[in-house]
Amino acid sequence: MFGNFKIFLNDVKNSFNDLMPIIVVVAFFQIFIVGEMVDDLGSIVLGLVIVAVGLAIFIRGLELGIFPIGENLANEFAKKGSLFWLLFFAFMIGFSTTVAEPALIAIADKAAVISDGKIDAFFLRMTVAVSVGSAIMLGVYRIIVGHPIHYYIITGYVIVVSVTFFSPIEIVGLAYDSGGVTTSTVTVPLIAALGIGLSSSIRGRNPAIDGFGLIAFASLLPMIFVQVYGIVVYQFATGSELAPDLVQTASTAITFDFKYILMEFVSVISDVMPILLVIGFFQFIIIKKPVAHPQKIIAGMILVIIGLYAFIVGLELGLFPIGETLAKQLTTMDNNALIYLFGFLIGFSTTMAEPALIVIAYKAEEISSGKIRQNILRYTVALGVAVGIALGAYRIVVGDGIQYYILVGYLIVIVLTFFAPKYIVPIAYDSGGVTTSTVTVPLVAALGLGLAENIDGRNPLIDGFGLIAFASLFPMITVMAYGVLVEYMGKKGPKRIRD
Repeated sequence: MFGNFKIFLNDVKNSFNDLMPIIVVVAFFQIFIVGEMVDDLGSIVLGLVIVAVGLAIFIRGLELGIFPIGENLANEFAKKGSLFWLLFFAFMIGFSTTVAEPALIAIADKAAVISDGKIDAFFLRMTVAVSVGSAIMLGVYRIIVGHPIHYYIITGYVIVVSVTFFSPIEIVGLAYDSGGVTTSTVTVPLIAALGIGLSSSIRGRNPAIDGFGLIAFASLLPMIFVQVYGIVVYQFATGSELAPDLVQTASTAITFDFKYILMEFVSVISDVMPILLVIGFFQFIIIKKPVAHPQKIIAGMILVIIGLYAFIVGLELGLFPIGETLAKQLTTMDNNALIYLFGFLIGFSTTMAEPALIVIAYKAEEISSGKIRQNILRYTVALGVAVGIALGAYRIVVGDGIQYYILVGYLIVIVLTFFAPKYIVPIAYDSGGVTTSTVTVPLVAALGLGLAENIDGRNPLIDGFGLIAFASLFPMITVMAYGVLVEYMGKKGPKRIRD
């Protein structure tokens, strides 16, 4: 009992270490740049404590519940040898983990408002959920047949860019962002467990090379599907002119009464429930086997729900209000360099605290026997997000079209793919998806829409979306560049993992 408590305290300590960069960045800008003390400091401190504890509980729950059952299901399907049920399972996991994704719901609702109803929030969510289900199914098929991942990813990039030239300008930024908001704190661990478990069960597959990549598929296909959806909507739908004045990005006061707390908890359960139902159906109806160590699995699931709930409440209480206020304050200051600096630093700090990235980095180090160091991977990814958000903020300020930046970025990714060491490529592709999750999306979305609202000549629908896409793109570049650099310098760092 004491040993478990000691482990939990260590997890909480690590959580505080992960959150410290965000605290430092926000405090620096609030005190030295804006020059005002933040209101309700006690609530913010309490929120940060809740975030740290929630994150520790969540990570422990993943290790106890989500990872074991995800990898076990993958192993059972591999033994069963039924391609149909395995692919159907993959589709349902992708669909169920996306359809109730809070970040996707928020982005879809925002798009519906600022498009004056031309974009339907429900149909947008269904489009993205179907695309993620199809992506996971395609990614699982790739693992089964053993095809190199870059053939699929490069083909996908070509399709994304090609469709962009036919898409209405109002949908492009939203489509690019939709690829980032689909990979959530719950989605990433389960999908990663599926890929790693499947590649571990098939002879001739390497978990480090073949196990990663499913998250990259889940980030790529929504960009294609949403652009096609936009082409159909803007071709046939009728609606009034865009209404950018309807956008509301300023923080809203949150009253934490009993009813609010209960509704938030119910909301978290509803987010996780589709996943649990899918897992239960395939475990007991299709596989027809009891779960090994059921008490441990159930305890893990409960910890995931409690941890995720505490994490979200803590963010709303402690980080989101001050982050959104800062974003709005900076857009009113006559110094664009401060906007870029804030984008860089908030991108780096939020990524370091991103639970999905922490989980993926941990699994990468585990299955590579330490050849891939989780801390180095996290710093490299965080640097990519920081550069991406700073450049994305610059794009909004100067008013350039997003497609030109994304096109150049994809070309760089494609070139690096052929020079990067084989073991780093799937992890680099996945890095683009795990960076845009629970912590990053709300703050980055608030910054992008806040800039578009407060700069003359910018339209929130056309210019406000897209920062999440930048945050997804540049980590792929920095991670592969890191792999190329290590190979070139001949260091002992991450060594090649043989097939």
